[in-house]
Amino acid sequence: MNTPQTAGGQDAGLIQLIDPDGRRAPHEEFDPWITDVDAGVLGRLYTDMVAIRRIDQEGTALQRQGELALWPPLLGQEAAQIGAGRALEDDDFIFPSYRETGLAYCRGVEAEDILRVWRGNAYSGWNPFGKNMATPQIIIGAQTLHAAGYAMGIKYDGGSQAAITFFGDGATSQGDVNEAMVFAASYQAPVVFFCQNNHWAISEPVQLQSNTHIADRPVGFGIPSLRVDGNDVLACLAATRIALDRARTGNGPTFIEAVTYRMGPHTTADDPTRYRDANELDLWAAKDPIERIEKHLDGLGVDTAELKATATAVADAVAGKLRKAIIGLEDPDPMDVFENVYSQPHATLERQREHYALYQQQFAEAGSATEGGAR
Repeated sequence: MNTPQTAGGQDAGLIQLIDPDGRRAPHEEFDPWITDVDAGVLGRLYTDMVAIRRIDQEGTALQRQGELALWPPLLGQEAAQIGAGRALEDDDFIFPSYRETGLAYCRGVEAEDILRVWRGNAYSGWNPFGKNMATPQIIIGAQTLHAAGYAMGIKYDGGSQAAITFFGDGATSQGDVNEAMVFAASYQAPVVFFCQNNHWAISEPVQLQSNTHIADRPVGFGIPSLRVDGNDVLACLAATRIALDRARTGNGPTFIEAVTYRMGPHTTADDPTRYRDANELDLWAAKDPIERIEKHLDGLGVDTAELKATATAVADAVAGKLRKAIIGLEDPDPMDVFENVYSQPHATLERQREHYALYQQQFAEAGSATEGGAR
């Protein structure tokens, strides 16, 4: 029987291919799925993680400077997102929560398009069907139902692609996630449930939500699960490839629990020092996902100084473009709120549009009257 999960600890059941000191451990099941991953591929994964950490840091800085209304940091979760993101095919469809900056980066979404919604300039920054990635879901766990339904559609259409959905440990306590697993298992839908267990559902620790590992839960629905070190990009890559292959070959859903840690606040409106022990933070800082790949590459004889310089240059370019674009965004027209609500004409929406236009016109007329009186 699995023992309850403890913050900062590691149990024997956790699959890990690269440990925090950069040492590679062989694994009979996972190794065949990563035979193509050489030092060059690892270097690109490293660069990806450095880039999204920089985007994340820029997002936090922009919020603190009043340029964004809110920002949900991903600090510490880079390996889980990049490992999973780089395992996907272009026609696989992603259903994310609000923290999947790394997945959007892998899909080629411009950094400013990731952030514009947090500035309040748009409902979302990209066309979901242009990137095969849904817009960020704020309602906890709702995206899992969307993913299960989309995957059922793939199956009925005879498609070969897969759907994948991302959520945190807290979402597994939501009815939506459990209902999605019921449908996925019942219809053997080609969907991957990817849980980033970052140990905290806002201020509630994972131990309070589950007396056993989260990866044990889907087994009750008839869904096989994998439990991996979420700070190990190689393990996350292999696990996602295994799960996607199961989905594409008609073997139904898989659940992945990537055990990681949220190093920052839940959002920039949160103060984790009020509920989190600083010692716990130190324990997980020693397991940093970027540093361990750097150590591993150094052990392989790679010029890590050159790699770091290249990765930093990529990150700097992304951050510079992002900041310039965000600060230069123009506010939308008030009437734009009615755009892209329904795909077809909708009488109620049109009536609301007319009423709101009349409401806006009152301000314009009042302004004109004031100017006339001043003259």
